[in-house]
Amino acid sequence: MELIGHWIGSIPDFAVPYALAALGLILTERAGVLSLGAEGFMLIGALAAIGAQLAFGATAVSLVLAMLAASAASVLFAIMVVWLRMHQVIAGLVMVFFCQGLSSLLGSVLGWTNMPVTSQGAVALWPLSELPVVGRLFVQNPVVFLTPFIFLAVVVFLQRSGAGLKLRAVGENPQAADAAGIPVETYRFLAVVAGAALVGLAGAYISLLSTKLWIAGMTGGRGWIAVALVIFARWSPWKALAGALLFGCIEALIPQLAAAGVKLPQYFVLMTPYVVTLGVMVWVAMGRQRGADAQPGALGEPYVREERR
Repeated sequence: MELIGHWIGSIPDFAVPYALAALGLILTERAGVLSLGAEGFMLIGALAAIGAQLAFGATAVSLVLAMLAASAASVLFAIMVVWLRMHQVIAGLVMVFFCQGLSSLLGSVLGWTNMPVTSQGAVALWPLSELPVVGRLFVQNPVVFLTPFIFLAVVVFLQRSGAGLKLRAVGENPQAADAAGIPVETYRFLAVVAGAALVGLAGAYISLLSTKLWIAGMTGGRGWIAVALVIFARWSPWKALAGALLFGCIEALIPQLAAAGVKLPQYFVLMTPYVVTLGVMVWVAMGRQRGADAQPGALGEPYVREERR
């Protein structure tokens, strides 16, 4: 029971980065922009959070600055895909490599590599934190408790607000949206920037609240898993949150088994999240054959107003 309790308590720490990154991608891709740069934006957010924490020592300020840093990096991507109309897959891959190199360079030059920081500790939700077995689930840092409300805010924005409905229209049929007077390029640009902010928050969570230090390439492919998670969730925020919890359960189980004395090959442990990702993609592909697909209609397609019919 002690093992189960520790496992349940550690699930949110692994799940939240996946959830926030997937939510940011959903926000961007609902506007019709295919974003494969999540891994890079997470690294920028992770580095910026450590730098801000070393400079200011305030966790909330560091998280906000990390989101702004990731948004600033995404402006380059937005210019490439929205205004220059570059191929979105190529532009996304370029951003990953660019952000990986930039974050590694800055982390090394500024001396932030392997430098530990102190940040906001865990907060207990009494009396739920006193429950047997599952009590540790309610002893988490504040970002964990804020994550469901962030998801709720994005869902309300997309489904209940006028701006959210216009954003979805831009992603489904930009020609019709333009004919209705909606500025397609502006909505796509803002969706890229806002989505990158959430992805940067995911990276900041890893460096500032989970590991509490910066290491080059520390996201370890989580951005790519978030891309797969969006497809698994069929661009639905709540399904993405459920999928993030699934990945969190699997990833949180590995260290608990090791602590219990279960010997697992090192490389098997490292490949486990990606094996699960492959399984999820196969499952999604089989589901598509049954006609269940909620992909935005204009996802990945550049919009040229002069070619509107």
